[in-house]
Amino acid sequence: MSTPTLTRAAAPPRRRASLDARMENRDGLTMIAPTALIILVVIVIPIGWNVVLAFQDTSLETIAERGITGSPTFDNIVRVLTASGFWSSLWTTVVYSVAATAGSVAVGLAAALAFRRPFRSRGLLRAFMLLPYVAPVVAVAFVWEMLLNPQYGLVNTWGTSWLGWDEPVDFLGQEPFALLTVIAFEIWRYFPFAFMFLTARLVALPVELEEAARVDGATPSQTFRHVIFPQLVPTIALLCLLRLIMTFNKFDDVYLLTGGTAGTEIAPVRVYDQLTGNLDIGGAAANALVLAVVLALFLTVYMRFFGRKEQDG
Repeated sequence: MSTPTLTRAAAPPRRRASLDARMENRDGLTMIAPTALIILVVIVIPIGWNVVLAFQDTSLETIAERGITGSPTFDNIVRVLTASGFWSSLWTTVVYSVAATAGSVAVGLAAALAFRRPFRSRGLLRAFMLLPYVAPVVAVAFVWEMLLNPQYGLVNTWGTSWLGWDEPVDFLGQEPFALLTVIAFEIWRYFPFAFMFLTARLVALPVELEEAARVDGATPSQTFRHVIFPQLVPTIALLCLLRLIMTFNKFDDVYLLTGGTAGTEIAPVRVYDQLTGNLDIGGAAANALVLAVVLALFLTVYMRFFGRKEQDG
């Protein structure tokens, strides 16, 4: 007689536990629903729609006649891959992205190390160094255009007067100076981004390791190489990844400075020109899709290489 009684007594706790689990799941779904909705509206739907447009024969001229959907086709992808300027623009994008990323991280690291020790007005100078990053891109691009103008720019005036230049240099309209100039602009504009990350990491480094290295007779360069830099590697890797993604998709800086001329036609500028110049929605979407695939492959190789390095370390 006691066994049924024990069974009936044990049943309510199990049902209560099941009810509590369902309530927890419902509460969890309720909490993540706004974030999931934002991701769906802002990221998933636009990407999906771009993929759909990439395989349709649609342009701005045909939308009024047959709507925003066209005939399914692979011609857009074929035209993108066989276009005469696609591979050159892709190579320019890779050079621009890698050089600007490496340069901005290197300058940011140098600045973070220079401002590591306290000195007078350090806070003010730190705030001043953030100006390139927080200033409107239209304003700073206009200032660079004025400084580098071959007719009345301050840089050419100094170059011809004091540096012995035979003639002014068209930094924004002549190859290869235009590409080097936009890379320099990207480095100057975004090194504060790396500076902030690396400064925060340097503040968190334990000083005991450096003190022990100095006691053992290590020079400043040896201390940096064997003590400080290894602890900065994960932060530097994250910065390189973020900056590479941002720079690969960068459009406004190059377009404002050169408009994509003089060997600076990077892939985002090419997509914009294809959309606004040729009114080709399907072709522009296909171009963007191909670039996204290239970037994804590049980042996959990068992450696998870095992950292997981290495991070996």
